[in-house]
Amino acid sequence: MAFDINKATPEQLKARLAEMEAQLAEANKPRALKCKIGEKGGVSVSGLNARFPVTLYAEQWERLLEYAPQIKAFIRDNRAQLATKGKPYVAPVPANQ
Repeated sequence: MAFDINKATPEQLKARLAEMEAQLAEANKPRALKCKIGEKGGVSVSGLNARFPVTLYAEQWERLLEYAPQIKAFIRDNRAQLATKGKPYVAPVPANQ
């Protein structure tokens, strides 16, 4: 039987809200990262986003991982300007406008 919001008591509405908040919290939990060999022999890492894995060849992963300290420093230095899941990117306004 479907939940009828128009016939629900305040207690039922509160219970339904709590249930929906719990479902949302579960859906937004970070997922465990998993590696597998992709269709073309690359390394696929899933769990970063909901739909698609990130796939690179082994040499590309090795190069990226060697560059990790610079990526971390860039993120740290530019944190205020970067978008996150909860905060969209806002492009800076050019100075001449």
